[in-house]
Amino acid sequence: MSDKSKTREQILDAAMNRIKHYGYGKTTMSEIARDCDMSAGNIYRFFASKLDIAEAMARKFNSDLYQTYSEISRSDAPPAQRLRQVFHYGLDQTFDAIEREAKILEVAEVLGEERPLFMNEGLAQERIYLCTILEDGIERGDFAPIADCNYTAEMIQSALMKYRFPQLFSRLTLPKLRRELNGVLDIIIAGLAKGIEKTPETEH
Repeated sequence: MSDKSKTREQILDAAMNRIKHYGYGKTTMSEIARDCDMSAGNIYRFFASKLDIAEAMARKFNSDLYQTYSEISRSDAPPAQRLRQVFHYGLDQTFDAIEREAKILEVAEVLGEERPLFMNEGLAQERIYLCTILEDGIERGDFAPIADCNYTAEMIQSALMKYRFPQLFSRLTLPKLRRELNGVLDIIIAGLAKGIEKTPETEH
């Protein structure tokens, strides 16, 4: 790792520690710089704004998710089981992260409002793994053929949005959220197996 990369990681780690303790809104760039024993001006050489640091934090979290999603999507498990694993893993990881560090929820809220393109980029990346599962399910005969895999994956994401950042939408416990998620996935998987014929109202 280069010196520049090491410094960037040092800044990111310091920012994460401070934001987890004080929250995004109460953290300043000068405080992060002080925690790194560097000038406030120097920190801007690595991150243009506090929002960029928040995005870098989210990217670091997402990279671990994507690695697991990729492994799940390419496994030999039945496609329906893989679909469940992807969404349950995402729910468990996010719920646990927010329970351990409640201030992280503030970062998610800020990024959703200030960086919608970043959030959309994450959803698009997730659809790659979902399409791998859907296409394999169709090839195996578990799922009915679909006209547009990316569209179907997007609609599945929309139906399960509540479980992406569960504490933003609900006060339910994790076991209750898992129960709900399984129920919604039951309906989705049944639809995928039978096939869904579009009506004029659902054309896009």
